[in-house]
Amino acid sequence: MGCSTCSTAKDGEVAGCQTTGGCSTGGCNRMNVMDWFAEMPISFNENFNIIEVSFKKGSRKGFYRNTANIDFHKGQLVVVEAAQGYDVGEVSLQGELVKLQMKKRKVTERDDTIRNVMRIANEADINALLDARNKEKDTMVRARAMARQMNLEMKIGDIEYQGDNKKATIFYTADGRVDFRELVKVYARDFKVKIEMRQIGARQEAARVGGIGTCGRELCCSTWLNDFKSVTTQAVRYQNLAINTDKLSGQCGRLKCCLNYELDTYNDALKSFPKQADKIETESGVAWLRKTEILKRQMVYEYAEQRGINFRLSIEDVKELLFMNKSGKKPKSLEDFAIEEKIKVDESKHEDLVGQVTLQTLEQKGRKKQKSGNGNNRNQQGNSRNQSNSNRNQNSGTTKTLTTNTGNRNQGNKPKGPRPNPNQNKDNTKT
Repeated sequence: MGCSTCSTAKDGEVAGCQTTGGCSTGGCNRMNVMDWFAEMPISFNENFNIIEVSFKKGSRKGFYRNTANIDFHKGQLVVVEAAQGYDVGEVSLQGELVKLQMKKRKVTERDDTIRNVMRIANEADINALLDARNKEKDTMVRARAMARQMNLEMKIGDIEYQGDNKKATIFYTADGRVDFRELVKVYARDFKVKIEMRQIGARQEAARVGGIGTCGRELCCSTWLNDFKSVTTQAVRYQNLAINTDKLSGQCGRLKCCLNYELDTYNDALKSFPKQADKIETESGVAWLRKTEILKRQMVYEYAEQRGINFRLSIEDVKELLFMNKSGKKPKSLEDFAIEEKIKVDESKHEDLVGQVTLQTLEQKGRKKQKSGNGNNRNQQGNSRNQSNSNRNQNSGTTKTLTTNTGNRNQGNKPKGPRPNPNQNKDNTKT
């Protein structure tokens, strides 16, 4: 894509990240997503006049009839009918793909709940929608303060205004049932709009608020995930993960939805593992199962008498050993069946890429720098000390001479009578 700031817009094309040129900095292409259906026609059936419209970042979607047969495109703002008044949304799907979504949500074409599309949103409609979005944050802060003053055990997660600013939907989470009848009256009197209270779960709240996950990407529930399937601790155990709530919990406080992504792969791999393989009897003793490497298709055993010595076996060998135990036979030891892990490191590649640089060499360089710096400081300190000693010696020499003179003076060389005035001597010499 071209960028006006990077001066990569082609001749005759619109600048501002809307062209097909290349960006020299790469900063305008970081959050782009490839649209694989961009070159394909969206509507394959011209008679199908139902479109899908999403509201406020895709958190709420609905189906509406295109009675005027207007040719919409994805991302276009439209004005649709609401229970009271109208609302402004964004076209997310149209054509045959809408049929699949309606079938998934069990909505028929003859459903009376499907409302009509009024028109394409004009400038006045867009300005009204922006005003509604701008005051949602202040309204949410005031709504939370009011609920806290009434001592209601509920948490207000988000507030969504309708496109015509005549209705406000307040989404909240609560552990139990909450009597908010008085609260709704206070909201309606203060905000001067119709209030609708809707309880949602912790996952839905995280989807509406959004955020960044531990993987470094935007939350799945706020971008593309629509159906929230239950995540249990069995998914954690099947994948041999440590049950740590801090690492396995998402921003909603529940188990992460991504734990279900690879669960089917692990379940298919576990079907080939032998059952009741907790122990294997050998002549050297009984070996107990300590760990299962599902993706490597290996099982790790350990003797109770020899702690710390692990034997890694393949699934086929474990099945053979279990069959021997059932038939009354015992192998001599697991050493004959253990897999030796050999790791070969190609040193030449490492030398070509980064050279023979290790952590110890870096530490030695740092120590040498520190030593050289300390040596310079020590030399400077030594020089300063020598200078101070020389000064002290000079001072001490002068003091010694003074003391000898004073000693002779005290022994009787001091003249008797009043001390002569030096000014008088100067005057006499001048005369």
